[in-house]
Amino acid sequence: MAAAAGQMTVLALRLHPGDDLKLGIEAAFAETGAGAGCIVAAVGSLSRAVVRPAGREDGITFEGDMELVALGGTLSPDGAHLHLAVSDAEGRVTGGHLLPGSVVRTTAELVLGLIAGITFAREIDPATGFRELTIT
Repeated sequence: MAAAAGQMTVLALRLHPGDDLKLGIEAAFAETGAGAGCIVAAVGSLSRAVVRPAGREDGITFEGDMELVALGGTLSPDGAHLHLAVSDAEGRVTGGHLLPGSVVRTTAELVLGLIAGITFAREIDPATGFRELTIT
C-alpha cells in the first residue's frame, strides 16, 4: 500500500562514543513525535556491531574498529527497521538487520527524515509471520 506524503523535514544528530546506535536513533525519533521517518544519511564508526543476517533467527556480534558504510531503513512509533553495513580494518564488509548493542566508537552523524502526512506502523503479516510495515 502506498500513501501520499506531505513535506519532509530533517533532524540532524550526533551520537557519541559508547552510545547504542539503534537505541539512540529510536530515542531521537521518538522525541520528535513524528508518525513516519527514514534514514537520510549516516556516517561514523562502531566498536561493536550486532546484526541479524538474512535467514537467521539470532544476531551475530562483531567486535573491533569498524566504519559505518551504509545505514538505511524506516522509523515508526513502533520502532525502527534498519539495515547496517560496516567495514573492518581490512575493508571487509558485513551487514544485516541492525540490533541493539551496536556501539558507537568515535561518532555517528545522522540525518533523519521526518515525513508529514503519513504514519508508519508494524503489524504481523500472516503471509510472512513478521511485523511488517503498514502505511496510513
